[in-house]
Amino acid sequence: MISWLDSVDRALFHFINGTLSNSIFNVIMPIITNQDVWAIPIFLLVLGLLIKGGKKGRITAAILIFAIITTDAIAAQLIKPLIGRLRPSYALTDSINLLVSKGGKYSFVSNHAANMFCAATVLTYFFSNWKHVLYALAVIVAFSRVYVGVHYPGDIIFGGIFGFGIAWMFISLWVIVKMREIKRGQTWVLYN
Repeated sequence: MISWLDSVDRALFHFINGTLSNSIFNVIMPIITNQDVWAIPIFLLVLGLLIKGGKKGRITAAILIFAIITTDAIAAQLIKPLIGRLRPSYALTDSINLLVSKGGKYSFVSNHAANMFCAATVLTYFFSNWKHVLYALAVIVAFSRVYVGVHYPGDIIFGGIFGFGIAWMFISLWVIVKMREIKRGQTWVLYN
């Protein structure tokens, strides 16, 4: 069963990385997948939540920061070494369209996908009107990781599921704290 899933994953990888390859995506996808491009917008988002978002923004920013740090650390430090799946940029060196550097040695799960889906989930919990935009961005970033040749589709799918799950763990903790504090008559948890 595992070998069949691996062969399907590799076939999908070759379709996205090879068959769908075109001159426009070859320029756009390396930009989308570059985490340095996202650093300033993410910093401005968190700063905006902290400064302009009121109590709701500060709570969102705190949960977002803790959730992403947890997601990133568990994916990079625990899951990747434990699974030990080589990136396609290491395993399939002659048959891929590698558009960025090879990246770290291991690919499962994708930190980019995990972090983006974690962020999208936390942000849409508090700001549901942005749901479609945030999840579309998460999907595009995740897709870019396969397109540029550093992840298999399974890496991004399970990365997205993992990030979504960690986000809901933190959201659930927040809801528990909020309900407990409301029962105690505390108003610091109320916003809007």
